[in-house]
Amino acid sequence: MKKILIVDDEPSILTLLQYNFEKNNFLVTTATNGLDAFQLASKQDFDFLLLDLMLPEINGMEIIKKLREKGITTPAFILTAKEDEVEKIVGIESGADDYIFKPFSSREVIARVNAVLRRANFSEVKEKELDEELILEVGAFKLNLTTNQLLLNAQLIELTKKEFELLYYFMKHVNHTVSREKLLDRVWSFDFDGTTRIVDVHVSHLREKIEDDPKQPKYIITKHGFGYKFKCQE
Repeated sequence: MKKILIVDDEPSILTLLQYNFEKNNFLVTTATNGLDAFQLASKQDFDFLLLDLMLPEINGMEIIKKLREKGITTPAFILTAKEDEVEKIVGIESGADDYIFKPFSSREVIARVNAVLRRANFSEVKEKELDEELILEVGAFKLNLTTNQLLLNAQLIELTKKEFELLYYFMKHVNHTVSREKLLDRVWSFDFDGTTRIVDVHVSHLREKIEDDPKQPKYIITKHGFGYKFKCQE
């Protein structure tokens, strides 16, 4: 059974999520404040974390940030009611795999959690089977798929998990134009309720880290009306 920690200070939401995850064969641990959640996640091994953004003591993003600083890489989603703060949330992204807007359907949440767990399990299997493919190198870009690190012109660039996955997809499709919808499907594994704003925000943050001039990018090029092209000499 997969072990999940669910944290929310609204009893109705907590009860609903616990009930539905247990129905889907998850072993559920719950908490109602950020401090308890951080302590639980620090001391126990979970397969997934589901954290409300606004929590007593420590908010969800801070919990993830502190866990990542301790080397704990458990996949995590943030629950938030602030649908109008997409750019702000992504801007302070500190290791969350993604976030879910309230109100939500439990079925959608479970499906998205399972999608991340399947992808993580597949990656682990492929790493064991294909050691020679643990480094992806395109031009001056070198991605280490074991350590999730980027070397650009031999310099280490720190990326969030989602930025890493986005760059990985671009590098696997170098010099090809890919649509925002395709990126949502392949990088996020869902259609994100039909909005592509999340892609644009992540591309913007990725450009800030890899481009000499993010306003005049030479690697990630916007193809108006189509999507993006990662231009790099292979």
